[in-house]
Amino acid sequence: MFTGLIEEVGTVRAVKRSGASSYIEVCCTKVLEDIHIGDSIAVNGVCLTATDLSGDSFRADVMNETLSRSSLGALSSGSRVNLERAMSAQGRFGGHIVSGHIDGTGTVTDIKKDGIATWYTISAKPEIMRYIAEKGSIAIDGISLTVARVTETGFSVSVIPHTAEQTVLPLRRVGDTVNLETDVIAKYVERLMKPAPEKKSGGITLDFLAKNGF
Repeated sequence: MFTGLIEEVGTVRAVKRSGASSYIEVCCTKVLEDIHIGDSIAVNGVCLTATDLSGDSFRADVMNETLSRSSLGALSSGSRVNLERAMSAQGRFGGHIVSGHIDGTGTVTDIKKDGIATWYTISAKPEIMRYIAEKGSIAIDGISLTVARVTETGFSVSVIPHTAEQTVLPLRRVGDTVNLETDVIAKYVERLMKPAPEKKSGGITLDFLAKNGF
């Protein structure tokens, strides 16, 4: 599990793609301080497993499915990426619950300055937008952010200078693809609201909640 608080921006050293296997190698410093083979690292919000470590980089195997369904497929040598190690038991929960299992991608449609802040507007498909709520949480390329505005086809976030300086957001341009992970709690609530497949009724429903004072 991750929190969406980026620890470091790393640099891709190599991306190898083949029919049977693919891997990504990322140069970094901070995340290597306490990492072991088999540990999880979120790369632009995608949970990957470290399979090899060197003095200044780690390597992670990447399934072709992951490359095609995320923005990782567009990475090349020299690309800058957000990095976060899995949350430690004694760590502070400064962001929100981020699994590293993205729901899909979105497209940057607008970027504008607003005083010290920068607004980013992202378009996304309906199956992702249904879980995005104003003042709720969203992970964009692994960054925990608060949704400021929502429309039928997209949403906007307002980013403070500190967040921008610690992440790859300033490198994003209109038209770029970003990884999106919605709040996992919304998905579990939706699932619990549906009756079990083998039952005609039952489960937690709107009627049940209303009758019980919710």
